[in-house]
Amino acid sequence: MASRWPKILWLVRHGQSAGNVARDAAQAAGLHRIEVAGRDVDVPLSPLGEEQARALGRWFAGGEARPTVVLSSPYLRAQQTAQLFRASGGCDADLAICIDERLREKEFGILDGLTTSGVASVYPEQAEFRRILGKFYHRPPGGESWADVILRLRSVLDTVSLHHAGEHVVIVAHQVVVLCLRYILEQMDEAGDVANCSVTEYRLDASHGASGKLMLTRYNEVAPMDDAHTPVTSAPEPIAAVRG
Repeated sequence: MASRWPKILWLVRHGQSAGNVARDAAQAAGLHRIEVAGRDVDVPLSPLGEEQARALGRWFAGGEARPTVVLSSPYLRAQQTAQLFRASGGCDADLAICIDERLREKEFGILDGLTTSGVASVYPEQAEFRRILGKFYHRPPGGESWADVILRLRSVLDTVSLHHAGEHVVIVAHQVVVLCLRYILEQMDEAGDVANCSVTEYRLDASHGASGKLMLTRYNEVAPMDDAHTPVTSAPEPIAAVRG
């Protein structure tokens, strides 16, 4: 029986964004709000994030396998990462980047744009709810819990298994999305932080069951940045939006 899974699946967090930079500045200054104009969906990559995305593409260009399918979050920073990855040889230059809204960033609702200290100051009851419920089940008003994100990502994996069996698939998205996909694929109960433009890789092991199983072979691999002498950036997932 043929496997329903891709031969290789890569999960990539987008490069450092202007929002990541603004978040770091706000945290360092003890501010309650991250100073980013406009919608989170429109936040672009920082100059360093662009460099990281190019380094990632060059690293894939020199590897033994490249993607035949590219799926991306609709958020600008993820699309830019995928585009620069492709332009730098990470995949064929004419390969389409498929935008899937189910890969979007976790929605933070009323907490969007607040630092951790900002949430504690402006919405102390939400900080307490999060402490009691944990990040997995806490759903801020107008936002999502991790369980909500996982629900939409299960349908993404159904689409991947239906349409991309046997292919080399890369998903370019966000920190929470990468961690939640790991939760699904590995039946986990927790996971750590994800560096910008790091690579998490799964390869098909046909010996597991009737249709095989995707097995983790790399997690949070930052070799593309190391090889290009490009700074590695990451951040923990806090209560509020991290522009992740």
